[in-house]
Amino acid sequence: MSTDPLVVFTPSGKRGHFPVGTPILTAARQLGVDLDSVCGGRGICSKCQITPSYGEFPKHGVTVAETALSEWNAVEQRYDDKRGLKPGRRLGCQATVQGDVVIDVPPESQVHKQVVRKAATARAITMDPATRIYFVTVEEPDMHSPTGDLERLARALETQWDIAEISADLTLLTKLQPVLRKGKWEVTVALHTPRDAGPAQVIEIWPGLHEGGLYGLAIDLGSTTIAAHLTDLETGAVLASSGLMNPQIRFGEDLMSRVSYAMMNPGGDREMTSAVRDAINELTTAIAAEGDIDPALIVETVFVCNPVMHHLLLGIDPVELGQAPFALATSEAISVPAKALDLSAQNPRAQVYILPCIAGHVGADAAAVALSEEPGKSEDLVLMVDVGTNAEILLGNTSRVLACSSPTGPAFEGAQISSGQRAAPGAIERIEIDVATKEPRFRVIGSDLWSDEDGFAAATSVTGITGICGSGIIEAVAEMRMAGLLDESGLIGSAAQTGTDRCVPDGRTHSYVIHDARAEGGPRITVTQGDIRAIQLAKSALYAGARLLMDEMGVERVDRVVLAGAFGAHISPKHAMVLGMIPDAPLDKVSSAGNAAGTGARIALCNRAARREIEAVVQQITKVETAIEPKFQEHFVAANAIPHKTDPFPELAKIAPLPQVAFNTGTSEPGARGRRKRRRAG
Repeated sequence: MSTDPLVVFTPSGKRGHFPVGTPILTAARQLGVDLDSVCGGRGICSKCQITPSYGEFPKHGVTVAETALSEWNAVEQRYDDKRGLKPGRRLGCQATVQGDVVIDVPPESQVHKQVVRKAATARAITMDPATRIYFVTVEEPDMHSPTGDLERLARALETQWDIAEISADLTLLTKLQPVLRKGKWEVTVALHTPRDAGPAQVIEIWPGLHEGGLYGLAIDLGSTTIAAHLTDLETGAVLASSGLMNPQIRFGEDLMSRVSYAMMNPGGDREMTSAVRDAINELTTAIAAEGDIDPALIVETVFVCNPVMHHLLLGIDPVELGQAPFALATSEAISVPAKALDLSAQNPRAQVYILPCIAGHVGADAAAVALSEEPGKSEDLVLMVDVGTNAEILLGNTSRVLACSSPTGPAFEGAQISSGQRAAPGAIERIEIDVATKEPRFRVIGSDLWSDEDGFAAATSVTGITGICGSGIIEAVAEMRMAGLLDESGLIGSAAQTGTDRCVPDGRTHSYVIHDARAEGGPRITVTQGDIRAIQLAKSALYAGARLLMDEMGVERVDRVVLAGAFGAHISPKHAMVLGMIPDAPLDKVSSAGNAAGTGARIALCNRAARREIEAVVQQITKVETAIEPKFQEHFVAANAIPHKTDPFPELAKIAPLPQVAFNTGTSEPGARGRRKRRRAG
């Protein structure tokens, strides 16, 4: 075992041991980490900025000391003086390895920028936003009627719009008088009225008739990705959708790793809160620029998120969510001023609404799916699955709705995969393997051509073929199973066993080569035995969660399956079924709902009644806690097989009969494992 320091990169999850004194940029290049640099390591371009993390990281098995990197040097100081580095940032070409360290590569330092796959889904929404604009004519001041400007504005709103009561904070009062006079007593005000009762808060005021629009953000705050939709509060139209990686990944790829970080590092929860709030401010600025609007016109934000992200956004230590009984600080919907959450990149008086959580591990994101897809109004039994680093699962019909979450981990998003990467141009996203020849063909993000079609090389010359993203690895494993390269247990066969030289030795196991461009200086992209195991663990957790809900409902089959989120939009139902990610069902009864959680957030942003509706609905949903259910482990173990050890998957068998193969790492002949068992039995 190497005694050199361990360097772990996030969000890629790639790691390796490097001698003391190795520049971080060098370590990144040797591991194939996506870290940019155009100046040759001279500290000029600043594209190799990284963020080191310190403290205990049980997930990675390291404790990072403050001395893990070399001291701040003159090159970094010179760059900081001239252009400025964000607090905590270092230059990867200058900082060298001195001890075990966890390094986060921020989005702007990545060569291949992420593609936001949680796009907005078209949906007809009845517009009744909490924040609206009103044009009024205000009486001029009169010596004989000594009332204040705010009081006369309130009177004008009551007379002209039947708005009984308003309130305004000090920042609004400081601009009220000059705006009234500039508008010659005709002004437009933005009023926030979250409920029918109670005073309306004056969010903004403009002289004359304001025609510049009013906007809100619907944000799906995920463990791995933060996706935002800039929405017109007058029409409901989505002007722009954007997203970025959740910077908390450097503290832990999954939720329990982050809870553990908060437990073991004093102040760790505050670090994670600050990181995610800064990221939301960055995202707000970027999406406003993309939508070509003034950020000050963003007056409201609606968040949906899992319980751990919910607590960290609010600045609440999530430690209680890491241990039974998984108590939330509050499960109710929350309304707070944006400034209370340090969200400074929008209107200074903007408001925030966070949907209610369902239970300790079933959050506002699951509530948003329930709001969007309405399982409680379905006549047939529908299973809804929204998969990310944490899976939200709903099962229900008009009689009853059940919900749970399942810790699938980041493998479905390309993390912890040997050639894995986030969804970015150049990443393999689709793959097919010929059953006869065992040869693959694939498509990459950024090109509509398949790899065996004319023009593919030219179409991908700019992006290259860089790795494989979540949808790609799922399809690759399923295709390998259908092509007989993989047996039911998940074992990859040898070249002799499978009949293809693409199955190559890899230590004591084998890997399947999808693409090899090493001769041209490119990467070798493979599916390893470790990749298969990571996908098996993730899909088993997903299936076990769904199966628990079916047990609670007392059913063996569901009528429909709805796939939600980026997972649902980019994974074919057939491949999901071959893997055994979801219970068996007729293929024509498996559909995609797109980004259902994001749609739920938009509905809540645009319609006040929808907020009241979901606040009532979550009280009627039965929560099933996977962490304490004894049968979860039983279902999990059975689901490790591909597609499943005991469920025959009859509907799948009709469309994709799977080869009956069995491999063994100690032999090169198919079926030898079975023969050896028979010999032992004899």
